[in-house]
Amino acid sequence: MKVLFRADAGPSIGAGHVMRCLALAEAVQELGGDALFAAASLPPALEDRLRAGGMEIHRIGAEPGSAADLAATRTVAARTGAAAIALDGYGFDEGWRAGLAETGLCVLAFDDAGTGEAIHAGLIVNAAPDAGSLPYGKGNPDARLLLGPAYAPLRREVREAAAAHRAPLEERRGLLVTFGGSDPLGLTAPVVERLAPRLPPGVRLDVAVGGAVRDAGAVEAVARRFKDSVRLHRDTPRMGQLMAQAGLAVSAAGTTTGELAAIGTPAVLVTIADNQLEAARQSEALGWCALVPGQTEGAPERIAAAALGLWADPARRRAMAGKLAGIVDGRGALRIAQALSEAVTSAFDYPSPGAGEGKEADVTPR
Repeated sequence: MKVLFRADAGPSIGAGHVMRCLALAEAVQELGGDALFAAASLPPALEDRLRAGGMEIHRIGAEPGSAADLAATRTVAARTGAAAIALDGYGFDEGWRAGLAETGLCVLAFDDAGTGEAIHAGLIVNAAPDAGSLPYGKGNPDARLLLGPAYAPLRREVREAAAAHRAPLEERRGLLVTFGGSDPLGLTAPVVERLAPRLPPGVRLDVAVGGAVRDAGAVEAVARRFKDSVRLHRDTPRMGQLMAQAGLAVSAAGTTTGELAAIGTPAVLVTIADNQLEAARQSEALGWCALVPGQTEGAPERIAAAALGLWADPARRRAMAGKLAGIVDGRGALRIAQALSEAVTSAFDYPSPGAGEGKEADVTPR
């Protein structure tokens, strides 16, 4: 099975779409398939990471979501012999998606909205806690729905960290700060500046930033200023280990939410986009995290205050971690990959329209 992933990353949209696809791509490889990416925007560090994982990269020289983008994506799929296409991004409208479905290939779509509109995909993935209650059937009556935390796609490094032995929460002396691959709101430097001088002795800040971060200079400057307590990690392949070593995380909501849940690390979740708010509220309602909106004035101080309050209350953090048991088991990406494989196999086995009785079925994917 060869799967083409269409997703973008960059300073304004972050890296979450590509990282979510990476998790599924790794699972596809583990099932013996091939994974390749088509991207109109992709930071060099992220491109290097995909290539290091044995994944081809095909550049789309067009505006994301445009007719030219659609034509280029279809061309890549045909030229590479892809049997399926996985799509992740908010810039692909219904017409674009319908045009992709016209290829006849199996299409899988990651979705975070669940509005009930037609998504034009044979498989739809939404790992939010309430995804099962969303009206996907309204516009997608024939789609296979992969909904809820059981389908949270985790990268291999996170799955391995979740499965490994971890020190008890109260023995972990790291506080992890990460706002995704690009930190579009520029929260890293001001949050670290407020946290570092107020932490108890012996507690370190592990600050993880991606290659698309806009204010890298400011982050590096504040890390140097508090070098005795701050460790800066750029484009780290050890994110799972950093989460497992943390007694608390301050993290952007989004794909990292499921990763922290699987590892059992309580968190201060910070929404950096409006579409993250509802899922983050559901996570907070489950009791394992505290929620702070990042798009409001004074957010860095509120984020730091929430983190300091939780760090000073180990009993509450233990209770939060206890509520994480069983929410995300770490096998979501493998479940999605298996469902995709089954869909592709079914497409190959299904007789084409017009195949006459007694004739051999046309099994060429359309």
